[in-house]
Amino acid sequence: MRFLFFMRLKINGESAKNLKAATIRALLEELKIDSGRVAVEVNLSIIKKVDYDHYTLNDGDSVEIVNFVGGG
Repeated sequence: MRFLFFMRLKINGESAKNLKAATIRALLEELKIDSGRVAVEVNLSIIKKVDYDHYTLNDGDSVEIVNFVGGG
């Protein structure tokens, strides 16, 4: 028997349910966000891009995803 675990996260202040992502990289892919153009904070701690593949998210985490915007 196989069980699926869905997480509840708060993303940019909004509740998000039924997410399957276990890592930051997987979350960004699930949300269809280009990881090269964002900064991610989990529970008020900024996560380095090199850690996205193995930083494990937990049920109830608060995630902030900030998109870089260029201009002049």
